Amino acid sequence: MIDNLALAISHGLMLLAAWLLLKRPDLDKDDAPRTPPAKPPVRKGRRGA
Repeated sequence: MIDNLALAISHGLMLLAAWLLLKRPDLDKDDAPRTPPAKPPVRKGRRGA
């Protein structure tokens, strides 16, 4: 049987981590880049054929 204390500790730590992540002030900033990042070139054909 799974120990209830272990479940409480692990879930409590996950809840604390989620709470701290949601309270970060930089989540409200929308600093998206204006230009999309450059895509790597696409290789056509099959290798070794």
